[in-house]
Amino acid sequence: MQSELAALMKQQAEIDKIRQEQHADYTKAKSDLNVGLSGVRKALEVLREYYGSAEAAMLQSSSNFAEAMKQPTMPESHEKATGAGTSVIGILEVVESDFAKSLAAEERAEDDAAAEYDTISQENRVTKTLKEQDVKYKTAEAKSLEKRISELRSDRDTADAELTAVLDYFSKIKERCIAKPETYAQRSARREAEIAGLKEALAILQDETAFMQRGKRGAHSRFLGLH
Repeated sequence: MQSELAALMKQQAEIDKIRQEQHADYTKAKSDLNVGLSGVRKALEVLREYYGSAEAAMLQSSSNFAEAMKQPTMPESHEKATGAGTSVIGILEVVESDFAKSLAAEERAEDDAAAEYDTISQENRVTKTLKEQDVKYKTAEAKSLEKRISELRSDRDTADAELTAVLDYFSKIKERCIAKPETYAQRSARREAEIAGLKEALAILQDETAFMQRGKRGAHSRFLGLH
């Protein structure tokens, strides 16, 4: 999310730079076109005024001269001057039209670029706000999860310690309470010990029986001697 925000900010910075360059180009082009258009219009104004005044004067002069000389035609020099002036004015009018069209095209292009820039910038602002909120929520969620993980890890460690203690205790109890099967050697040794014990007990009994019998015979002999 933070990487996407960084990319968005970089994109907006590039758009801002391009827009600044476009506006700078438009400002310069508009200034140049306005200067050219203003110059052409001033030239047209001067030429129109000049040729208009000159034509009026020539017409008045020709009228007076024709009336005086009874000649209805204008002088040839006046016709040439008027034709040249009309040609120059016509050329300047074409130039004026071209300047005006170029200026209008520049203004349309500037308006379109400004509108597109505003639209993209607005979309980026909305996206930036949403992503920042997402980052805020995700960060809070991550902190909550980290806390929960820490608590669970602590619980697990405690449970592991308790389990280890229980297993140790169970192992000790198991050793005490659960009979282990004897091996053959153990059983054989136990039987031999039992047999040895029985033999020893039998020998003791035999010795005691013999002793008692000897005691009885001695007592009988003493009894007979007394009689």
